[in-house]
Amino acid sequence: MYGKLRQLALGAALLTVGLTGAAPAAPTAAAQHAPAPWSTGWASAPQHPVAGNEWDGPNWSIDGFRDQSVRQVVRLSVGGSHLRIRLSNRYGTTPLRVTGATVGRTRSGAQVLPGTLHRLTFHHSAGVTVPPGRDAASDAVALPTRALERLTVTLYFAAATGPATFHQEGLTTTYRAIGDHRYDPGDGAFAGEVSDSWYYLAGLDVTGGAHPARGTVVTVGDSITDGYGSTPGADNRYPDQLAERLNAAGRPVGVANVGISGNKLVGSSTCYGESLLARFRRDVLDQPGVRTVIIEVGLNDLATSGLPDFGCGPSPVVTRDDLIAGYRTLIRAARARGITILGATLTPVVGSIYEPVEETRLSVNRWIRASGEYDGVIDLDRAVTDRGRPGLSPAYDCGDALHPNDAGTRAMADAIDLRRL
Repeated sequence: MYGKLRQLALGAALLTVGLTGAAPAAPTAAAQHAPAPWSTGWASAPQHPVAGNEWDGPNWSIDGFRDQSVRQVVRLSVGGSHLRIRLSNRYGTTPLRVTGATVGRTRSGAQVLPGTLHRLTFHHSAGVTVPPGRDAASDAVALPTRALERLTVTLYFAAATGPATFHQEGLTTTYRAIGDHRYDPGDGAFAGEVSDSWYYLAGLDVTGGAHPARGTVVTVGDSITDGYGSTPGADNRYPDQLAERLNAAGRPVGVANVGISGNKLVGSSTCYGESLLARFRRDVLDQPGVRTVIIEVGLNDLATSGLPDFGCGPSPVVTRDDLIAGYRTLIRAARARGITILGATLTPVVGSIYEPVEETRLSVNRWIRASGEYDGVIDLDRAVTDRGRPGLSPAYDCGDALHPNDAGTRAMADAIDLRRL
């Protein structure tokens, strides 16, 4: 029995599844006063620092950084004339001292396109101190950007940071180097150890431009949203592919992905994030420009219901009715802010380690489809289910009968009616 419980816990984890150049001039006063309003061009959901493991891989969150530069590459969902970054020390126990930061256009890997590095400031200062449990945004910088463009953010920490607030399942390559390499466009100093996670970086916001962004769609949930099973480094999560569809349709709307692999609606975990009920306001409703929310969550609650603590905290007993009550809480919170909220059906589990919850999953999906309580329904289940039998279509299976591959995430993105966004 213990072995089966441990296997279920592991399944929940899966469903979480050079030379230094000269510093550029500080932004001018005009550059720091961007037009309003802001829209989220890229986002990640902050998580508590946690040691790496055999299924999630190593990370740097426990040790943090000291006299190190951390270089992180992100892809914008929408562009603008000005941008800013947001940093999070939500789970820090001491003040986070950021000595300085830069942003530039990505060339390849850790290389930045020469001549595009811009110094970021915080209240007109090069650095910023972020208290424990708080976030901070940089001043606006004039840097015209396009939808689907990759940008490189480099943070330098002279003093020890302590354990780092981070996002574990980045499906990315993050680089670090000894010393201050904020203004180094090359990758030589960053040729050492890399990570698959994001550190302290919670968002990039955009505003202005010839076709200003018209708000943000926030996608939230577990590993189905976070992108586990899609190709690392390819930006093929379903929210990424939704951003591509919006761009192709000529609709300048940002897409913010705040999914967390292993996340639950009701239960919180030190390894896989606070429950969605606990983090909904900060991670979703407070995103700049939020106009629509897509909710995809619940499978981890059902599959780990009542399990003991395997190192990430115990799992509460969760029923169908508990999930529905949770969904209703999210619906009320979104509508109180005037935000459209769309419910996504729970994706297939037959043939996977989560198969024991199949009947409850089907019952929950019937409620999502028929209750009329969401402003609309996105039927991810039907989008990726094998038409000939229950379960994830083999064409969409990453290999565990649970998580969609790149073709599956494309099918999910294609199932979304852009007019509802």
